[in-house]
Amino acid sequence: MVRGDVEVPKLASLPIISVEPFLHPEGHGRLSTAAALHAACSEYGFFYLDISSYVDPSEPAELTRLAREFFALPQEKKDNISITKEDNARGYQKLKENVTNGKADNHEGIDFYRPVEEPDKTKPLWGENQWPDIPGFKERYEHWIGKMKELGVVVMEAMATGLGMTPEEWTELRSKVDDSFWVMRIIGYPPLPDDYDGFSCGAHRDYGCLTFLYADPTPGALQVFLNQPGLLVEKVDTLPPEQGVEEGGWINADPIPGCVVCNIGEMWEVWSNGLYKSTLHRVIHRGANYRVSIPFFYEPNFDARIEPLRAALRIQEEDRKVRGALGPRKTYQPVTYGDFLLRKVGSNFDTSKGRYDSD
Repeated sequence: MVRGDVEVPKLASLPIISVEPFLHPEGHGRLSTAAALHAACSEYGFFYLDISSYVDPSEPAELTRLAREFFALPQEKKDNISITKEDNARGYQKLKENVTNGKADNHEGIDFYRPVEEPDKTKPLWGENQWPDIPGFKERYEHWIGKMKELGVVVMEAMATGLGMTPEEWTELRSKVDDSFWVMRIIGYPPLPDDYDGFSCGAHRDYGCLTFLYADPTPGALQVFLNQPGLLVEKVDTLPPEQGVEEGGWINADPIPGCVVCNIGEMWEVWSNGLYKSTLHRVIHRGANYRVSIPFFYEPNFDARIEPLRAALRIQEEDRKVRGALGPRKTYQPVTYGDFLLRKVGSNFDTSKGRYDSD
């Protein structure tokens, strides 16, 4: 592959990791799976998670059918559950209502968040979910939410094992996600016009903990930015403004049957004290079809205090000893997840309210 005057070697695809060993109390292959997760999070921040033994393929296929039924409705019917009727976060966003890096994204979607006690739509993120009036829609999607919440705990345990956490440390970490302030998006992408000043979804990092993305079979849409010093300098127009330039290249993360695409968010970057990096990704859908994706964001508890884990610090200290590193170690500052989230989502709609980015 050649970009300008720079020849860029074709980058490898993302690793595929089976969740099967952690679905059973004494599952065979737990340590190798945990090691593979640790390597994927350290090197890429993205990987395919094989959930074929956990989810019947007919389940996400039915979710996709229901999503297409909603997006095919007349605009006025979709607007009946607009985010403007709630807390400007929960509900439907019309085409180009989402904004990334100051440019309107060419997609529409519905956002759902963890239900809250004493909802108040005048408070950011604190309203009520709005469901389409389509038979079976709410029931099927609520079942999927339950499955993804359980999957979140499974993957968190595997990652804790990969970091070498003690049982007591894993118990403490689990208490930070046992009431996850989860988010689910249902997103529809029409083909991106050739002259469009923007993307289907611009380059961004995810805010929270883990993202599980199911998407229809459309290839060449989701792209992941892999840092590869010396290969390629990406210009400001394809990266968030605060990035300046980064060396690396974009690879496609095309759907694989039986898998979801999984990536880590910025809270795992804090927990790992930078061992794991939240990775840039974007969507450029130029195919002829209407693409549907369903990302589920498994997040920390809203009031969880997120700070570097002792297990991650131990790994870094051992590495510093081996390298003979001198001087103070960089340590990420603690954050409260809910406060962090509210700051992050404040400018992501053209209404200047909050939402999650897309995949």
